[in-house]
Amino acid sequence: MRNRILEKIGKFNNIAIVGFGKEGKSTYNFIRSKYKDLKLTLIDKINPKEIIPELENDKYIDTCYGDNYLDNLDRFDLIFKSPGVSFKNLDRDGLSKKITSQIEMVLEEIRDRVVAVTGSKGKSTTASLIYHLLKEQGVNTCLVGNIGVPVFDEVDSYSEDTIVVMETSCNQLEFVDVSPHIGVIVNIFQDHLDTIGSLDRYEKAKMNMFRFQKDGDYGVYDLDNENINRCLKDMNILSKLYSVSLSDKADCYLEDGKIYLDNNYLIDSLDIKRNILGEHNLKNIMISLKVIALLGYDVSKATYDISTFKGLEHRMEFVGVFKDIKFYNDTIATIPEATINACNTIDSLDTLIFGGQDRGIDYSEMIDYLNKSSISNFICMPTTGFKLAELLDDTKHNVYKIESLEDAVKVAYQVTEKGKSCLLSPAAASYESFKNFEEKGKKYKEYIELYK
Repeated sequence: MRNRILEKIGKFNNIAIVGFGKEGKSTYNFIRSKYKDLKLTLIDKINPKEIIPELENDKYIDTCYGDNYLDNLDRFDLIFKSPGVSFKNLDRDGLSKKITSQIEMVLEEIRDRVVAVTGSKGKSTTASLIYHLLKEQGVNTCLVGNIGVPVFDEVDSYSEDTIVVMETSCNQLEFVDVSPHIGVIVNIFQDHLDTIGSLDRYEKAKMNMFRFQKDGDYGVYDLDNENINRCLKDMNILSKLYSVSLSDKADCYLEDGKIYLDNNYLIDSLDIKRNILGEHNLKNIMISLKVIALLGYDVSKATYDISTFKGLEHRMEFVGVFKDIKFYNDTIATIPEATINACNTIDSLDTLIFGGQDRGIDYSEMIDYLNKSSISNFICMPTTGFKLAELLDDTKHNVYKIESLEDAVKVAYQVTEKGKSCLLSPAAASYESFKNFEEKGKKYKEYIELYK
């Protein structure tokens, strides 16, 4: 497959790689594995040669960087867009036919063996769980994409029987015109509006998971999610869609605590030993079980294999008990709905730390939820936390406006009741003060250790 993809790329003479982070570097290395003298233009806000000084030795590259680094992209014949780069202010209609990505090129080759997962929240957990359940059944499989492994990095391991599980973000789906054999949309909430431009564009990108599927393909989605249902009404989907619900009859549904799959009783949800807690994760489990069924593997075995799935770091992660306080790290929660789910899941929650970059998301539901909650302490951090602090009921709750994460942890130790829990769940992106949510979560855990 490597050679087939490279042959496609080799037909173009004027190629741009936009964004020189992990995926951009991967694309560069992939092309250079065959074409040492093919002209490439590396485009990023930062000079790519500062990122990788060895590029000075490549005589066949040009670079474009600075504040206007996205100007004049129409001069290229092929544009590899990295997911971290926003095209929201560009005339994308004029560029769309030239834009490609690693995910699109791999889908064009092996879509029949791809299970792809997207969603505003829960896509990493669901994709990882599907991968885990397949591995436990001895299936030749791999996990790539937005999970942190560029798909080009694994092409040499894709054999004829490999099932490729892809986690895909809205930025990776936005310009594709091919969909996977099995597509999953876990949910759709307001997110990434700062990079994609609008809720309409965001939803359309997510729905590309089903949009280009064919007769004989399958889609799995959350029937309880109003945004997905609204989008589906305006689409003509050729694939067979299957729904999952915690409240209504669906292809996989929950009734009186029991899970039914294709109208057949499968298992009592209480009998599933799981390390990923909360109703939202129960739904992620049910979605994964439906995918296992569609692939034709042993669903009963999968219900027991769930017990060996440990969950992912920074996702309602139990950090430990320090000074008789249970600390949880949920920095992946960058939207209000995710934080509400975490608050509903964590036992004896006494202190919530939240706040981050303001991306224009509606927080009215979260404000109402917090004001009605029994959480004693709200530690609010810039920027969204400070805004919400003004709307929280300080007659029923203790509201603290704290500038730094380190000080937030100090305050949490001081105010959290012994025997109860403290949760960091930002309900916002972390980019104002941290490189990403992973860095914020690691710092949080460092401060917990420092002041224990």
